[in-house]
Amino acid sequence: MISFKLTKEQELIQKTAREFASGELREIARDCDEESEVPKKLLDKAWELGLANAAVPEEFEGIGMERSAMTNVLICEELGYGCASLASAIMAPAGFIQPIIDFGTDAQKKKYLPMYAGEKFVPAALALHEPHFTFDPANMRTTAQKQGSDWVINGSKRLVPFGSTALHFLVLAKTGKDIGLNSLDAFIIPRDAKGLTISAENEPTMGLKPLPSSKITLDNVTVPNAQRLGEDKGIDGKRLINSVRIANAALCVGQAKAVVDYSIPYAKDRIAFGEPIAKKQAIAFMLANMYTETEAMRWMVWKAASQLDQGVDATKATTLAQHYTNKNTIVIADNGVQIFGGHGYIRDFPLEMWLRNARTLTVMEGTSAA
Repeated sequence: MISFKLTKEQELIQKTAREFASGELREIARDCDEESEVPKKLLDKAWELGLANAAVPEEFEGIGMERSAMTNVLICEELGYGCASLASAIMAPAGFIQPIIDFGTDAQKKKYLPMYAGEKFVPAALALHEPHFTFDPANMRTTAQKQGSDWVINGSKRLVPFGSTALHFLVLAKTGKDIGLNSLDAFIIPRDAKGLTISAENEPTMGLKPLPSSKITLDNVTVPNAQRLGEDKGIDGKRLINSVRIANAALCVGQAKAVVDYSIPYAKDRIAFGEPIAKKQAIAFMLANMYTETEAMRWMVWKAASQLDQGVDATKATTLAQHYTNKNTIVIADNGVQIFGGHGYIRDFPLEMWLRNARTLTVMEGTSAA
């Protein structure tokens, strides 16, 4: 029997994320978008609730919540419903923390996890995206070559969240001659590493504007094997990328649901030619499709997260979920703008911001067919 019944712990963190999103994110989302900035106090409050770092084990001074892809999906969806930009900022350090939990040695966990287990937000980042067309994680151009007991890393990354302030970067690079995601390794790079250059200014983006992102360049950055995640064992590249994909897809679900929930009441209240536009067949069908697709997106994401938690190869499920959510979130956001007409285009309403955010979510891992 297929069941997505949540545990009591998951229901609690889902409720916590939902209340935080509705009470803290939605009301400041527009101001943050206009200012291209995330308030530090917001990040601290989210950190205090454990939204990004709750899975740090108690032995490393953390909350000790079970590490679960499904739990992470629940948090991302609820925060994405409040504001995809602020959600991305809040969850950015999870891209560094969670792989260490999943693949790190005991020594690596002991060294790094306590730094990110406190009550104040500490920036860290996964450095994934590369600045070239047709970027694909399975064909990474950043390389790491073994020289004696060290690794020498060369390449460049862009759209690195909190690049200007992150204490550590988890840099994905290709090692050896393998192809595909199995060729990936991850390296823990401190921001003061010799040969690491961080762009002085944040990269301007179409959407997710409050999320600060930078370009970093690695020129013969040399690190010991102790900073290779998992050391001699390395990482499961497929699992790491699949976790990134499903988190992105969950943010898309939250963004799509926000558009649907905002559009339906408006369509019922907006009178045109003597009746609510929701009674117009074209609008009614559009709303029905938006709602249906959002529900379908959620179940695809939950299925993929469930496979990750079961420890099976979830590459197919996560790829399908990401592609489907990316494609339909843009359609849903664009339909929202259309339903609101001129009101959807002006900045007094959040629809145009949501459309920009939806478009940007689709390129955070590389090119998209959406």
